[in-house]
Amino acid sequence: MADVLLRLSPPSPLANSSNRLLLPTPLIPRLNLSSKPNPDSRQHHHQQQQQQQQQQQIKRFPNLKVRAVVAEGDGPKWWEKNAGPNMVDIHSTQDFLRELSRAGDKLVIVEFYGTWCGSCRALFPKLCRTAEENPDILFLKVNFDENKPMCKRLNVRVLPFFHFYRGADGLLDSFSCSLAKFQKIKDAIATHNTERCSIGPALGVGDLLEDSIPQEKPAEANPR
Repeated sequence: MADVLLRLSPPSPLANSSNRLLLPTPLIPRLNLSSKPNPDSRQHHHQQQQQQQQQQQIKRFPNLKVRAVVAEGDGPKWWEKNAGPNMVDIHSTQDFLRELSRAGDKLVIVEFYGTWCGSCRALFPKLCRTAEENPDILFLKVNFDENKPMCKRLNVRVLPFFHFYRGADGLLDSFSCSLAKFQKIKDAIATHNTERCSIGPALGVGDLLEDSIPQEKPAEANPR
C-alpha cells in the first residue's frame, strides 16, 4: 500500500485547538441582559394603560345614560309643565267654559295638543316663553285625548291647533301651527291683543254650553 502524506497547514485563527469553527465576535448577537427598562417599552406600556382606561370609561357611558333617563322620568312630563299662573290645564268642558268666563276681556289662547305629538312637544317650550312674556294673556292647554268630544265639537282636526278667544267677541282666530311657523302665533297676538272693552259671554261656544253643563235635578226622597 502506498504511503499517503498529509500536509498539515498551520492552525487558522478561526479554529481552536479542538478544530471547531469559531465565529468572529462582532457577528455574535449580544443580548441586553441589563435590568434597566427600555424607554420605548415604558412608553408602550403607558399607552396600553391609557387605552384600557378609555375603554373602561366608554363602558360606563351606557350606565350614565340609563340613570339620566330614570331621573327624567321622576319629574313632571313635558306637557305637565306650566310657564306660570297664566297657563292653565283643561281637563273637561266645564273647566274650559269656566276659564273663558273668568278671563273676561282678556285675550285667551287655547292650545290643543297630544302627549304623543312630536310637533306639540317641539313647540311647547317656545309657547311657555311667550306666556312668560305676555302675563296679561291667558293660555289654556287642552289635552286632545282627555277631551275628544269637546275637541270634535270645536273642529280640532290636526295638532297642535290654536284658538284665540276674547270676551264677547268670542272666537277670533283658529289655525294649526308648528315650531317653524310660530310667527303666526306672534302675529295673531299682535292683532288681537289690543285694548278694547266688551260685555257679554264669549261667542262660538254655544254648543258646548248646551251640551256640557249638567242640569240640576230636584232631590228625590229615598223610598223606605
